[in-house]
Amino acid sequence: MPLEISTGHASLAGPRERNEDFCATVTPEGRELETKGALLAVADGVSGNSGGREAAEYTVRGLLSDYYATPDTWTIPHALDKVLYANNQWLLGQAAAQRELAGMATTLSVLVLRGRRYYVAHVGDSRIYLLRGERLMRLTDDHVWNRPDMRHVLTRAVGLGPHLVMDYVEDALEAGDVFVLVSDGVWELLGDKSMHELLQLHREPERAARALVEKALACGGQDNASAIVARVHAVAHGDLRDSVVAGAALVPPPKARPGDVIDQFEVIELLHESRATLLYQVRHRSDGSLGVLKTLHPAAADDAQCAALLAEEWLLRRVVSHYFPQVLPLAGQRTYLYYVMSYHAGATLQQRLDHGTHFSVADAVRVGIRLMKGLGALHRLNIIHRDIKPANLHLGTDDKLRVLDLGVALNRGAMHEAHDGAPGTPSFMAPELLAGEPPDAQADLYAAGVTLYHLLTRKYPYGEIEPFQHPRFGEPAAPTRYRPDIPQWLEAALLKAVAREKKLRFETAEEFLLALERGEHRPLTPPPRTPLAARDPLLLWRSIAAVALILNLVLLYLLWVS
Repeated sequence: MPLEISTGHASLAGPRERNEDFCATVTPEGRELETKGALLAVADGVSGNSGGREAAEYTVRGLLSDYYATPDTWTIPHALDKVLYANNQWLLGQAAAQRELAGMATTLSVLVLRGRRYYVAHVGDSRIYLLRGERLMRLTDDHVWNRPDMRHVLTRAVGLGPHLVMDYVEDALEAGDVFVLVSDGVWELLGDKSMHELLQLHREPERAARALVEKALACGGQDNASAIVARVHAVAHGDLRDSVVAGAALVPPPKARPGDVIDQFEVIELLHESRATLLYQVRHRSDGSLGVLKTLHPAAADDAQCAALLAEEWLLRRVVSHYFPQVLPLAGQRTYLYYVMSYHAGATLQQRLDHGTHFSVADAVRVGIRLMKGLGALHRLNIIHRDIKPANLHLGTDDKLRVLDLGVALNRGAMHEAHDGAPGTPSFMAPELLAGEPPDAQADLYAAGVTLYHLLTRKYPYGEIEPFQHPRFGEPAAPTRYRPDIPQWLEAALLKAVAREKKLRFETAEEFLLALERGEHRPLTPPPRTPLAARDPLLLWRSIAAVALILNLVLLYLLWVS
């Protein structure tokens, strides 16, 4: 069952000539409601500035249009932050370009309702309240000077300065919740008690919003008064991941042989088989186009595996880049559980290594540059791959590098993690992952560094790590130990990429990309070696104790012989 809400709003100028408040709601349906949610916003243009109304209206309209254009894979706070930062910069630009708009700024209170959760973004002194049962709770703080005579002066607002800092709140939704977004022209006059009484008296949101505004003005309000009321009738049964896999009563097809038909696709050959998945090269029976069909082993498929495959398809559909295979549209209904992606002739980098391919320094740098561009595109979508290695990098006959297999990819805030533990290949996993820390984009960059190191040397910077092994990381072996022809600048970049400590590594794919593109023209400084006291203090003290013991034994021997 999807989220069900009803909303109402009211905004009046009151005794003022101009209404500088602006409020709006968007309640989409279907897929957009599941992925982006319903959005409600109230803005109050800063009084005393001629551009107050413009600031409020432009900010809310820009938010409503741009928020729904952000990638589905972004978390809601991240999407709001990106959009509002751009709006803030635009307001500052308008104020600088037009003298009559100098000082234009606005408060902003935003509420997003999606699935089973609500999200609040807030700056200024508008407010958001939640009525749950008999209790009215304020969800926002006022950003004003903490002095009785300065309560009307804002310390933070959209357009007030170049560094916009929003407050964010997230929590669970419940059926029956009532949310109220009000400008200071309402809450300042009514107070929490009167607002509570009016919300209990008027259950229909439109009536409640109008009652709040009219009562505030009737109480002598001299400011604009605006209110939005939203009532939650039913929450969704699950999160976005649940909605993606809901109703998928599909099972994997029987293991196929060349010539078998799966819906509209004819199987040509089995490309890859793992413990859980099968990859077939297939031909579309109507137009003859080639594709790769990914499905599960019929015997190994359980509910979790099926859900993970559908979530992987959902993610891959949103990664529109030539550095990744693209999901192909299906003409008819699927009768089995699978998805089909574009086929590209060529081989993975691991297959090339297994067949004896020698990667020159130039080859490895080209691979690294393309890999960083692909990872940059992925990370900008808030997706962490978590299994970068030569076996998941495909070099096509068209000389394009493609990143394969999003089966264990993590997209926090949308497609949640479907696997326990830390999936990946141990030799390519960052030390913090093996220690149980959560993954991030830097872990992908570490794996990319190990991949380039392995392409050049066929070795690993810390040696090969087996599953269930608990390695102790010292200093990485210099790649020139195995390949003296590796230039110093590339060695420095690789050692930085695979440094044991996160703070010494590249922070973003773009930073790693610059190091590879600039090369010897702007070489990096190799990361410093970690002192033994910091790397392994226990070993240091054991060594000191051993030396002291030996010295004491020598002294005892000298005393005895003398």
